[in-house]
Amino acid sequence: MIDSTNSTGSGRLGLIAGGGTLPAVIANAVAETKPFVIRLNGFADHDYSAYDMINMSVGEIGTIIKSLKSAHCTRVCFAGYVTRPNFKDLKVDAHGLGFLPKAIAAAREGDDAILRAVIGEFEKAGFEIIGPDVVLAGLAPRAGVLGAHSPSSEQLADISKAFEVAEKIGAMDIGQGAVVAGGLVLAVEAQEGTDLMLDRVAALPDHLGEGADDRKGVLAKIPKPIQELRVDLPTIGPETVRRCRDAGLAGIALQADRALILERELVIKLLDDAGMFLIARDVGTDG
Repeated sequence: MIDSTNSTGSGRLGLIAGGGTLPAVIANAVAETKPFVIRLNGFADHDYSAYDMINMSVGEIGTIIKSLKSAHCTRVCFAGYVTRPNFKDLKVDAHGLGFLPKAIAAAREGDDAILRAVIGEFEKAGFEIIGPDVVLAGLAPRAGVLGAHSPSSEQLADISKAFEVAEKIGAMDIGQGAVVAGGLVLAVEAQEGTDLMLDRVAALPDHLGEGADDRKGVLAKIPKPIQELRVDLPTIGPETVRRCRDAGLAGIALQADRALILERELVIKLLDDAGMFLIARDVGTDG
């Protein structure tokens, strides 16, 4: 059961919804508080018609801010994936046009720099920015094993290396995840995202094998050291587990209290059925 007790602070919540399941989970969990949803064109892929909602381009920053204020929102939550837009074709309003040079300059530093710049515009407008982990406190895993299966000593070594690799690529604003098996780095996450990275692992020659007895290797996901945690925490769900299963991996490792697990009960069932593990660890520990 999701704990949304932290979502009921003063002021209406404005939800800026990108792609994926997370924005829909948030909207459903706080439905009684009547959230106001900004559905981002080209990214949001769920139906939010049950809520007070408008559709907007990511470049219509001024219109989004005015709409949030008209809806009496004082807090804003960004949720769901938004890929870097093509600035030449982006629909913008006057505020967005003025912000564009700052966004282009930030883009040279990486995606996280763009996120920080966008958040800054909303904070200057007077909004409190809160993360999905605050709205849905029950989605962040505490340290420990979730499910029936635990990693072996060899798999713990793979986890440590995968965390190390993920931290290094994160410091360069490349991605959040890495896959390691038997001490070998099989893949790192870049602009394609976790799902397509796992598809690459599944397509490797001499595939890792099928079935619980043959599984090896781990997917590790941690926040980038420079990451804006209020917007872009690592997130997994049932589809992540299915792709890890199809890639022959033995399990998944997350940083404790620094990730989100969607549909946790289904995630654990899929893991248990496949003989896979899920562990949340404090980064820098060995167990």
